[in-house]
Amino acid sequence: MKSLNFAASAVIAVAALSINLCLAPAAFAADEFSLAKSDGELAPASDAASNRPPATFFTISDVLAKLDRQRGRGPSAIRTAALTPANTATDALPASKPLPPEGTEPFGLFTFRAPENTLWRKWRGLEFDLAKERTVLEQCRENVAGCPSNAAQFLRLISAVKAKAGRERLDEANRAVNQVIRYVSDFAQHGEADRWTAPLASFATGKGDCEDYAIAKYIALSEAGFPREDLRLVLGRDRAIRQDHAVLAARLDGHWLILDSRRSDLVDDGELGHFTPMFAINDRGVQLFAAPYAKRLPLGDEADAAPAAATAADGEWTGVEELDTASPLPGFLPVLM
Repeated sequence: MKSLNFAASAVIAVAALSINLCLAPAAFAADEFSLAKSDGELAPASDAASNRPPATFFTISDVLAKLDRQRGRGPSAIRTAALTPANTATDALPASKPLPPEGTEPFGLFTFRAPENTLWRKWRGLEFDLAKERTVLEQCRENVAGCPSNAAQFLRLISAVKAKAGRERLDEANRAVNQVIRYVSDFAQHGEADRWTAPLASFATGKGDCEDYAIAKYIALSEAGFPREDLRLVLGRDRAIRQDHAVLAARLDGHWLILDSRRSDLVDDGELGHFTPMFAINDRGVQLFAAPYAKRLPLGDEADAAPAAATAADGEWTGVEELDTASPLPGFLPVLM
């Protein structure tokens, strides 16, 4: 009888253990599922379809936040997946910086490379002539006795410019070149609408037009030690007389001053309200002026830079400059000297 009671007790114990073992996976899955819902994790999958918990949805931000909490960054740590940590390499382009309200080029404008055109061919041809004249100047420095008179005259001008400093250096270059060269149009002198002449050739004839004045000042200041990156040959449109005109712009102490063949004094670029600049030329080549974004009102969603001469009546450089010398503008030098 005792053996039967013991056997019955054993059977009941085994049955209870079996029931507990069968119920354990479901309870475990339920716990995991509740954790997954609270923590935002996906519960491990089970091979038995009957024991697999319902699908759990989570976000990358939840996973990143849990990792941050595990690493001791606080219980309320939040990190967005779209943000790149500082120590993570990425090929994403950096955020563009807002453009300044004014450019650093003359007249508060910006410049960008002009397309290949006639101006580029003229500039490259002039650079070739300038290289040849530079050789002549070097030979003159070594052999003063054999130096041509026009080269010797230009070297004296360079020495006078070099002896000055600051604004006086620019003023000396402007006045000296204006006194040496007499204005004559390219058509009258060469039978061409527009020719750019190197300084020694202009000094040999004592004649030239507005570009020739500006080129001579550009080379004289460069040879005197003025940084070329602070010089610009500026081609534009003088709206006061409706003619093309060329000047030299020089940057001094962060400000652009204009050396003009029609003026004996220097003027600030902001004082030439009637002048529309179109092209800037120096060692970088031919650059096209563009108005800053902040200076023009966008049309709809358009916010592109516009050429500075886009609103001019005729913004194409022709190189033809005809002036009425009988009635020069107030404050201007006589065109014919």
